[in-house]
This record gives sequence, C-alpha cells and structure tokens, in this order.
Amino acid sequence: MTTSSISPSTRLPAIPRPSIPWVITFGYLFLMLLLPVAALILKSLTLSPAEIWRIATSPMALSAYEVTFVTALFAGAINGLAGLIIAWVLIRYDFPAKRIVDSLIDLPFALPTAVAGLTLATVYSDTGWLGSLLAPFGIKVAFTRLGVFVAMLFISLPFVVRTVQPVLQEAEREIEEAAWSLGASQWQTFWRVVLPPIVPALLTGVALGFARAVGEYGSVVIVASNVPFKDLIAPVLIFQRLEQYDYAGATVIGTVMLLISLLMLLAINLLQAWGRRYGN
Repeated sequence: MTTSSISPSTRLPAIPRPSIPWVITFGYLFLMLLLPVAALILKSLTLSPAEIWRIATSPMALSAYEVTFVTALFAGAINGLAGLIIAWVLIRYDFPAKRIVDSLIDLPFALPTAVAGLTLATVYSDTGWLGSLLAPFGIKVAFTRLGVFVAMLFISLPFVVRTVQPVLQEAEREIEEAAWSLGASQWQTFWRVVLPPIVPALLTGVALGFARAVGEYGSVVIVASNVPFKDLIAPVLIFQRLEQYDYAGATVIGTVMLLISLLMLLAINLLQAWGRRYGN
C-alpha cells in the first residue's frame, strides 16, 4: 500500500511540535534550577566515596545539620499555628490600622536579611528592649540557638500567612452558618468545616517557610554566635569552608543539605496530598 492510497481518515496524526511556552518553561528551569543542582552534585562526586562520607558525617557537619533542620522544622510548625491565627484575624475581623498590620506581614520579604539580623540582635541582646526583660529569668536569645530560632520565625512567617489568607477569604460563610444552625459549636465548626479546606494551603505555607528557614544565612549569621556544636547552621558552615578554600567540602555539605531538603519537601507534599483528599 502506497502513501497516496491511505485515506485522510486513516493517516496517523502528526506529532505536535513543542509550543513556545513549553520551550521557555523547560529551558528556564534547566538553566536556573537543574543545571546548578547538577553542577553542585557533580562537583561533590569528584571526591572518592570515602572522602565524601568523611566530610558529610563529620561531627561538625552532623551538628550543623541538626541545628539547621530541627530548628527550621520547629520554626515552620510554630509559624503554621501563628500564621493561621494571624490570617484568620486579618480576614474575619475589622480593627484600627488593619491595613498597616497587613502590610507589616510582608516586611521580612522586603527587609534585607542582614538588616533583619542586626535588628533582632539589637532587640534581643542582654541590653535590648526584649532581651533585658528576659535576662533576669536566665533566658538569653541573641548569640544562642534560641536566636537562630527567632530569626527563622521572623523570615518564614509571611509564607504561611500569605498562603492561607486567600483560602480563608474565599471560604463560604454560609456553610459555617449551616453548621451552627444544625447545632454545631464554634469549635466543631472550625475543626470539621473550616479547617479541612485550609489544610493543603497551610501545609504549603509551612513547607515554603521551612525551605526558606533552612537556607537562611544573612540574619542568622548576625544573631547567632556561630560556634560549632552550639548554634552553627549548615549555610554558615558552608561559607566558612569557602573562606578556607575548601570548595570540595563546601559542595559535599551543600549536596547533603539539598538531598535532605528534597526528602523533607517530598514528605510535606505527601501530607498536602493527604490534606486535599481529607478536605474533599
């Protein structure tokens, strides 16, 4: 059978060519995301497996991982609760200077991280406005791991608030009123009616805040003492390795951070998928 004898209805469909938006999308992702990540991993693979394991599992590196990820996880969890409450108040209540308060939520986005660290170190030092009030109780914030936690709280809060706000704003109040008319209490209405649709957005905000806290450097390096086995975080350790011209060691620690972050973000994405099924 020749090609000319094939009827138009039996011809195979032409393979669609990639459209310009798809080319731009994958090209940009390749240049801005995949290529740098691949370069980081390949640089670390120039070392022998034994050397990679020695650097990645050194006591100082393990301590830095623990301080970074555990502190960021606690900061994300606390901001998940606080951000939900703040978003609820901003959406459901009217009060004086509401627009000003709403604008202040975005301050960590606009404020340079070094300025944020300097501000937190000044406020929470032993002679600062808040630090002087906590010092008599033996609570020291600046230049401790608690200071790292406060800095991570500060820079990750907007992610939760801005992610939950639109979902709360679009929520139908009639459903809540129907639950009240059926005899549900305010707590039952919130737990069974209001919260399920918010859970995916809340988990997304927590994931974004956690990722932002893990990679924070500018504010933490100022508000912490950066002492190994005390409050040294992995990004600062990487910078210290670079200052010592230990590029291989810096890339190994960076690769470990990348892998741990991907695994934790994957776990949070699985929680988001569970939240969507629960909400539906």
